[in-house]
Amino acid sequence: MEQLVFKDATINDLPVIVEIYNSTVAGRMVTADIEPVSVESRKQWFYEHNPSVRPLWIIENASKEIVGWVSFQDFYGRVAYSVTAEISIYLNESKRGKGFGKTVLRYSIDNCYRLSIKNLVGFIFAHNEPSLKLFAELGFEDWGCLPNVAVLDGVERSLKILGRRV
Repeated sequence: MEQLVFKDATINDLPVIVEIYNSTVAGRMVTADIEPVSVESRKQWFYEHNPSVRPLWIIENASKEIVGWVSFQDFYGRVAYSVTAEISIYLNESKRGKGFGKTVLRYSIDNCYRLSIKNLVGFIFAHNEPSLKLFAELGFEDWGCLPNVAVLDGVERSLKILGRRV
């Protein structure tokens, strides 16, 4: 696996972050958005990240090519939950299925201690088998299921909550 560089995202990275995110919309496996989002609509989300506790990292390879991004967000808006974060990983289309997800998730887990994160959760559609498998391989367990909470193209979809104590 090639060496990856994780950097705090800047506002100048937001267009590529949105581009990578939007590349997953049509597949109906990763996001509940059914239409592409705009850079403008994601600015508030971008500014909700804090590099020292809830970072948004852009991931590059040695050639400075953008591999993807990873986001840590508050799990729930109350202070007592601050030790738990939701993780989201999005990879450039050309990098999916090649082991990058495992490298990114492993790096993210390894850095939770410095972010004061004790629990990491992922919300993954039950039909997204590649992501479920990836998280399971790195020690995430089934912490819950929200049955049929989304409708994508007329099909009800369930959302799995996977968690790991870090």
